Amino acid sequence: MVPLSNLLAFLAAAIVIIIVPGPGVLFTIGRALTLGRRAALLSVAGHCVGVFIVLLLVAVGLGTLLMASSLALTVIKFAGALYLIYLGIQAIRERKSLRAALGTEIPRTPDAKVLRQSVIVGLTNPKATIFFAAILPHFAEPAAGSLPLQFLILGSVFLAVAVVSDSAWALLAVSARAWFARSPRRLEAVGGAGGMMIVGLGASVALSGSAD
Repeated sequence: MVPLSNLLAFLAAAIVIIIVPGPGVLFTIGRALTLGRRAALLSVAGHCVGVFIVLLLVAVGLGTLLMASSLALTVIKFAGALYLIYLGIQAIRERKSLRAALGTEIPRTPDAKVLRQSVIVGLTNPKATIFFAAILPHFAEPAAGSLPLQFLILGSVFLAVAVVSDSAWALLAVSARAWFARSPRRLEAVGGAGGMMIVGLGASVALSGSAD
């Protein structure tokens, strides 16, 4: 079990890291602006699942392997970047469907598709691998028991804070979307803006490896 002092120190560090909007938050906001509240919250959940799988892999040693192999980490980084750019371009191309739907309802994307896309984004998140493999171990205590179990506990705390923060940002973005929806042009513009935000996120991941 993780010592309480270590757990509290890690919680404080996690809050500081997560509370500042990063690329993961931008992805969620982009989905909120283009697809609405349900898709945004599903994106938060899917991204969390993807990152949790990364946490499991790190806990059993894959994180150490990736940190030791610059090629493996580079492959993950660019795979995630290309996928984000693809999603962003898709959102930009479909922005007119938002305008067409004004006065009816937000265009629906199947829940399973939204979740699948978000899980992939979480899985290809290079910062998650780096954070869990290089930073999280500093808060574990070898004398306190199983290190993989401690990694899972600490990582789960991080994800819990991230879910609350990302969900709050998603709901704020949805509220802003409602204002845009009062005008057909505003609604089309917000769809394009959400897509451009996701494309920009993909470009930033490719250039710097940063992703929340």
